[in-house]
Amino acid sequence: MLPNLSFKRVLITYITFWLVCTLFYTYLLVDFGVHIQVALVDSLITHLLFAFTTFIVFITLKYYQPTKENFFYMRIWAILLSIGNTAVLVHLLQVLFADDAYYQVVLSKSITLRFCYQVLMVATITILQWISNYMVEQKDLEDRKQQTERFAKEAELYNLRQQLQPHFLFNSLNSISALAGSKPDQARLMIQQLSEFLRHTLRKDEQQLITLEEELQQLQLYLEIEKVRFGNRLKSTISIDTPCSHLLLPVLVLQPLVENAIKFGLYDTLGEVEILIHARCLENKNLFIEISNPFDPTTHKQTDGTGFGLDSIKRRLYLLYASNDLVQTEINNTTFTVRINIPQNENN
Repeated sequence: MLPNLSFKRVLITYITFWLVCTLFYTYLLVDFGVHIQVALVDSLITHLLFAFTTFIVFITLKYYQPTKENFFYMRIWAILLSIGNTAVLVHLLQVLFADDAYYQVVLSKSITLRFCYQVLMVATITILQWISNYMVEQKDLEDRKQQTERFAKEAELYNLRQQLQPHFLFNSLNSISALAGSKPDQARLMIQQLSEFLRHTLRKDEQQLITLEEELQQLQLYLEIEKVRFGNRLKSTISIDTPCSHLLLPVLVLQPLVENAIKFGLYDTLGEVEILIHARCLENKNLFIEISNPFDPTTHKQTDGTGFGLDSIKRRLYLLYASNDLVQTEINNTTFTVRINIPQNENN
């Protein structure tokens, strides 16, 4: 990643670089016996031409970034710029110091050296500018890639949540329809509770993470709806370690899991069923939630997969935390248990 350089810092670095080069070049000319004033003028003209050349390089590479395969043409371009610079430089110096015979001798003998110096400087500046532009371009590509992936992930998370809500809504409407004829009072109660549940859901629709306390409040609304539907057959026990109430988890992550627990616990039995929900804090400060329901393997019909709700939760947690092992299931005799581990990172 490139550092954030201010224009002032870049300008100071640029001026310092050319000043050092100018002074060094002047010293070399003086060392060859050229008068210091003549040497200083020679050096200034030389590096002013360099500065103009770097400006051309900057403007060109700003609008045209050659690929690695075309890097050879950059070398040719650097040589052509050096030839032009050397020709203009030598002509100007010959005109300016035409009366200085010794300098003219030094100038004629140093043309090849000047050309090599021009090639070295122009090529170095061209390559550095190309590398700088290339790094900026790669950073922009990486930023766009990360932004695209983030938008795709958010879109998938949104779609999963939108699929979960109709999944629950259809079941509730079917139950209301079944109660409307035989138990209209319970049907009206269930409609009121469903309305309250959906109102709370819409309020949290833009939130990605909420506290465990808020999630359990929403879950209680859902359980009240299901208790109207199943009557005394459905019981629930929620236990939570007090320090965990402020920990964060994805919104509406528990409701599909409890819905699965009710589905596989009550559908295969006529007796009472108790859903156990327990939340606690792990030593690494993560949130650990366990949901258990009775399970009769003799009456349960074996199906492929684990159901839409459980699969969607696994997918949501993977997209949010980039881990595939946050949801675990276990069948122990007549109990089916789902365990989820919610990481609590610094951004939570």
